Amino acid sequence: MGERPKLHLNLRLRVLLFFAFLALGTLAAIGAGVWIGTARAGLTAPPAAMVQGALIAAFLAVALCVWVWFLFDAHVARAIEQLAAAIRARSHAGVAHGMTEEAAAARHLGDLAPAAEAMSRALAETRSALEASVARETTRLEAEKSRLETLLADVPVAVLLCTAEHQLVFYNGQAVDILGEGTAPGLDRHLLDYLRDGPIRHAYERLAGSNDPDLASDLLCATRSGRHLLAGRMRVLRRREAGVAPGYVLTLRDVTADIAAHTRRDALLTEVFDRVRRPAANLQTVIGVMHELDGLERAPDLSSALLDEVGTLTQAITELGGRYDAVQGDWRPLVNARSADMLDALKARLQAQGLTLEAAGPELILQVDGFEIITFWSWLAGKIADEGLARDFTLTLIDEVGPGALMRLEWQGEPLSVGRLDRWLGQALGPETGEMAALSVLKTHGTEAWPETFGETRQAVVMPIRAARIAGRRPPPIARAVTYDFDLLSKARGAAVADTRLADLTFVVFDTETTGLSPATDAVVQIAAVRLVNGRRVTGEVFDTLVDPKRPIPAASTAIHGISDAMVTGAPDITQAGRQFHKFAEGAVLIAHNAPFDMEFLRRQEAGIGASFDHPVLDTVLLSAVVYGQLAQHSLDALSARLGITIPEEARHTALGDTIATAEVFLKLLPMLQARGLETFGQVVAEVRKHSRLLKDLNG
Repeated sequence: MGERPKLHLNLRLRVLLFFAFLALGTLAAIGAGVWIGTARAGLTAPPAAMVQGALIAAFLAVALCVWVWFLFDAHVARAIEQLAAAIRARSHAGVAHGMTEEAAAARHLGDLAPAAEAMSRALAETRSALEASVARETTRLEAEKSRLETLLADVPVAVLLCTAEHQLVFYNGQAVDILGEGTAPGLDRHLLDYLRDGPIRHAYERLAGSNDPDLASDLLCATRSGRHLLAGRMRVLRRREAGVAPGYVLTLRDVTADIAAHTRRDALLTEVFDRVRRPAANLQTVIGVMHELDGLERAPDLSSALLDEVGTLTQAITELGGRYDAVQGDWRPLVNARSADMLDALKARLQAQGLTLEAAGPELILQVDGFEIITFWSWLAGKIADEGLARDFTLTLIDEVGPGALMRLEWQGEPLSVGRLDRWLGQALGPETGEMAALSVLKTHGTEAWPETFGETRQAVVMPIRAARIAGRRPPPIARAVTYDFDLLSKARGAAVADTRLADLTFVVFDTETTGLSPATDAVVQIAAVRLVNGRRVTGEVFDTLVDPKRPIPAASTAIHGISDAMVTGAPDITQAGRQFHKFAEGAVLIAHNAPFDMEFLRRQEAGIGASFDHPVLDTVLLSAVVYGQLAQHSLDALSARLGITIPEEARHTALGDTIATAEVFLKLLPMLQARGLETFGQVVAEVRKHSRLLKDLNG
């Protein structure tokens, strides 16, 4: 037989039942007194006066019980509930401010409220001292953690740590760049939502089935869209958690451009062999025929055919050679380099040789191998100086019409001949480049160099750069933080949502701003959301977008949320924004403050979005009612003040500001719910439904 479920009655209901039983007992006592008095008087029925007196006594007794119950409920039971909720907030949610409001409400409880406040103050002091001690002990570990995060953030490949179910536990900034087609990766999201699953599953199954701890697997996979090819390496974590399959580390590198360059080179080589082989065979035939007919009378003149084939072969070799030179720049990776940084390094090199350099022209962003270009110009300036042509130089940058630019090393003095420059270009740049020839630098960049004379005595060597643009203001550095939660490796999975512990669920907290308060006639102008994983907000995983409502925004609404018609011009409409938000919230429990309002706006757009918002939903209004009772204030401002959460004035009534505040409120309420024995999602929903007169529960 199963265990009989326990009946949970809150304090106020128990007090009501107590006084109800007291009133019934009083009525029963009055009735018994009338019956006994009638029996002793030897009467068959009580006199009318006795009945009237009994009725008056019963009425007064019931009235007295109701009056005393009302006073007891208002000044004792309700105060005890408020005091208990305040103590839970300070015990489980880390709230530190005093209990002035609760103490005032509990003034009829004698010394209980001051004692509770003293206890909470002592708890706060103890917690503060403990946190200070822990902080001192963990400072070194935090510093090492920060250095490790920085190191992993700057690794030039995507690094991912996944569970056996392919859920993301760790990813770095490069992973966001590689996988972020549409929706950026997030903690506890499924890796195979971003990559084609065949190579990943095959590699994991092969590695997980092996007992070799050093075994790794190289693989080639593609993103879901097929636009990018990725070279990867997988290694399974051999340290197993009890009852949990091992996770794995996956590194990825985008090789789309490399494979495209290989493909172009292979196609070019195939075309070279095809186009050179035919005229070469024809030449061989013509030469053989000429040899056989040599000395015969009336032998046909084959010189014309020979010249034609030679011309065809020469043209093919020239064209193919030019195309080969053109793809050299695609073969080696070139990066964007700021000309000011390159010129500064070049000036330092020439000064070390006793030469001077001035810079002229605009600041450009050049797509080059900076080290090779700097080495080339310093080597060339040294050769010119060694020949006695000049020791003072100017490097001029000229921004051309189109994508390219010119670099021109100038000097005053004797010219440099083309022949001499060509001889120099075949020489090595020096030991620091591995004896690389100067001509190789030009081929790498798909360019050439030639001497020029302008003015009367002004000389220069000119080099075109294929890709360049005017440099704008230096952009702020791209955030490359790593995102991780290693506890996800041992997280139990597979249970139904109703049976899953709240701590094991992934939540998306969201809020909308609208043109008005009617879902039937108004429209969304902003959606914002954050993700909560393993009981914490993931800082880098935020959704925030303005939405074009396709109608004017009333001035009264703009005054509240600050969003005007001009701000939403060019923003996505609700169909596009709703589709993106649905992808962001995939697989998560939705949380909102006054959720029926926001959900109604979204559900009315499901047909256009092409997806249903059938997620499980929690409402912080109802969760507050569970913790603090229905009669407490449940507005977002009231909850934030009660839980010690500060909402900046400029963020209030913005979708993102209210979303973050709601997320912080939920994270404070979560341990308070758990302390009341509400561990699973199903238990919370069952408790929430007891407060349905406040708001409707949306979980079916």
